[in-house]
Amino acid sequence: MTKRAGYVFVAPFLFFFVLLFLLPLGYAGYLSLFKDQLVGGTVFAGLANYTRALTDPQLLRGVLRVGLFFGIQVPVMLAVSLGAALAIDSGLLRMARVFRLGVFIPYAVPSVVAALMWGYLYGPSFGPLARFGVNLLTDSAMLPALGNIVTWEFAGYNMIILYAALRTVPAERYEAAAADGAGPWRTAWHIKIPALRPALLLCLVFSVIGSFQLFAEPNLIQRLAPTVVNSSYTPNLYAYSLAFTSQQVNYAAAVSFLLGFVILVVSYAVLLTAGRSRR
Repeated sequence: MTKRAGYVFVAPFLFFFVLLFLLPLGYAGYLSLFKDQLVGGTVFAGLANYTRALTDPQLLRGVLRVGLFFGIQVPVMLAVSLGAALAIDSGLLRMARVFRLGVFIPYAVPSVVAALMWGYLYGPSFGPLARFGVNLLTDSAMLPALGNIVTWEFAGYNMIILYAALRTVPAERYEAAAADGAGPWRTAWHIKIPALRPALLLCLVFSVIGSFQLFAEPNLIQRLAPTVVNSSYTPNLYAYSLAFTSQQVNYAAAVSFLLGFVILVVSYAVLLTAGRSRR
């Protein structure tokens, strides 16, 4: 009877998981094996779409671009989140609750709204930055500009994860450090940060997934800088434009599956590297 009760509680989740995730995923995989032709209509293509994607310069440039984005933006974001979490946990910060809420609030703002707000600030003709001659909508500045948006969107989310992990550190460790004469900086470096490794790894894996799925921010900023942010600026944006603008649904499905594979490989590499560093 107990086993049956467990299945009853899990059944609603499994139903919607299959209906809204596995079935669409399987259908997308099915579509990726076909292609449309002017003569003959839709025909079975096997792995032809995947072969084409692996040699598609637009897709490859997009993947390299988000890889660079990940390599620069994620360390900055995690450093901000870690600093905020340590400051709150130190007990030395005045109005810590207000500070914590202030850092977290940007995460509560939807990505579309955040991109619109920052797009106004970046605007070359009406934004306040333009009055000081600052233009962040150029080829060289676009990636840092997008990184700034994403950093302040998700720094609060990662801060909450790290702060929650800090609250689980046994008080005995802090007492032993204080007895040894360790100050706040040494306590943070030798006790708090090592205790945060699992939480930092979790944030890092989430950041891998989020970085390679970058879509809303470049999609909206594209209206302000169409010559800089093109339809293939990120792999997700490229798959979207293929499916809904160029009507290449089959090829877009193959691109999406390859992107998922890249995310899987990078996430596994991060976990593997972190596992080896512990030894």
